[in-house]
Amino acid sequence: MHERDLMHEKDQPGQLIDFTAGRTAYRVRRGEARSHQLVKATGILKNPDLKVVDATAGLGRDAFMIASLGVEITLIERSAKVHELLSAALKAASNSSDELAAIVERMHLLLGDAATLLPELKPDIVTVDPMHPERTTSALVKQEMRTLREIVGPDEDSAELIDTALSSAQKRVVLKWPLRASAPINLRKPTFTLSGKTVRYDVFEVANGTRTI
Repeated sequence: MHERDLMHEKDQPGQLIDFTAGRTAYRVRRGEARSHQLVKATGILKNPDLKVVDATAGLGRDAFMIASLGVEITLIERSAKVHELLSAALKAASNSSDELAAIVERMHLLLGDAATLLPELKPDIVTVDPMHPERTTSALVKQEMRTLREIVGPDEDSAELIDTALSSAQKRVVLKWPLRASAPINLRKPTFTLSGKTVRYDVFEVANGTRTI
């Protein structure tokens, strides 16, 4: 299926990206975001004033969850098509209720290459969720993620992005990766790891800043 065909099939943003419904919205409404492993990995519960950048925005769910906790977060997306969908979904969420509008206000969406923007932004925390290796059983991958993969393709430069994140972050980098998959080649051992049911969060504390979390 061509990208143009995918966009026609998903011409309603909420079909692919919807912050007003679904699991992430449900988790936020129930106040469950604080216990999520990603949130713990970032360290924002101890310091909500940290400057956070999601270097691979994708469907925007991780950033939405972080923003729901009162944290300002910048989302970087290099796919113009995904950026367009994210922008529309954020606008729809903002128009749906005052509660969601307050969350969206803390989400700052940029179109561009994170490898270029991160050195300029110098964030405290960088989260990186590159396109994961394809699973041998395609049924295990949700339809929305298969669609996203078809739109953006593989992240062949994910190792370079992680290196840039490590050199740009002032406190730590959080890499989201399949639970049992091998880490990207040449990546040093993480400071610590938090595991979920299907993914893990490898946390790399860095010494670029003046203090650690």
